[in-house]
Amino acid sequence: MARRRKGDVVSGWICLDKPLDLGSTQAVGRVRRAFNAQKAGHAGTLDPLATGILPIALGEATKTVPFLVEADKAYRFTVQWGVETASFDREGAVTAISDLRPDLAAVAEALKAFIGETDQVPPDYSAVKVDGQRAYDLAREGVAMELKSRRIVIHDARVVGSSGPETVDIEIECGKGTYVRALVRDLAAALGAKAHVSALRRTRVGPFTEARAVGLEVVEAMCHKAEALEVLLPVETALDDIPALAVTTEDAFRLTQGRSIVLLPRQVETLKARLTASRVVSARHGTQIVALCEMRAGRLNPTRVFNNN
Repeated sequence: MARRRKGDVVSGWICLDKPLDLGSTQAVGRVRRAFNAQKAGHAGTLDPLATGILPIALGEATKTVPFLVEADKAYRFTVQWGVETASFDREGAVTAISDLRPDLAAVAEALKAFIGETDQVPPDYSAVKVDGQRAYDLAREGVAMELKSRRIVIHDARVVGSSGPETVDIEIECGKGTYVRALVRDLAAALGAKAHVSALRRTRVGPFTEARAVGLEVVEAMCHKAEALEVLLPVETALDDIPALAVTTEDAFRLTQGRSIVLLPRQVETLKARLTASRVVSARHGTQIVALCEMRAGRLNPTRVFNNN
């Protein structure tokens, strides 16, 4: 007999505004405990030294996490000139210093070279795996390594302010896998300067924005007052870019049994106009999501089935 999971059946998303000095795993644990949820996970790690949007999935929402990991993101960060550190943030050991302080116009001009598709080498202090080990673990042990570059995309990068000649504030919108610390490393190198990230905030992950964000203490307080549903977003929140198809009661049952359904020609044409390369469709019955499916040869084949009991 399978062991029954501890906790309550809770499904949905929390758009958490993660506080400073708290790891992503710790944040997930606190949200899960607040809801007494059976299952929880997050979509995209946020460093303890960073604040901002950390989408946390509960229950059935964990089945949609892979789609949010692929989503575009936005960051706002502060570059501190004059000091380079091993980790390219304020926590690392100082590795180099410089008297050069690029002005805002020079920074704005240099940023243009990083917009679009480029190759980026992750920082040594990153979660990239090297021979089965995390790069940051090897870096802390003093192991020399040469990480491979990755293709990334930065849709936009702009200077948004400064508190003086020592710093510059920048905002970027980017695709998955982009390291802000690596961008600052490369930006400083392009300007002949030394720098590190002194403050970092993630302002968006796909449809999860600051306007939807709630603080951890607010989440815990509302759960304590039995008002948790007020901050819980629907399971399908992470599927904003995936076309949806309303299905009949009979077809919904077939999909939940793991069986495919045949589409009408007009449904095929409508979905083709909205499909991405992944060919994923969200099948819904009434207000509930039934399954995530792949459309092939005029049929919907369920790949992830949701329990709406």
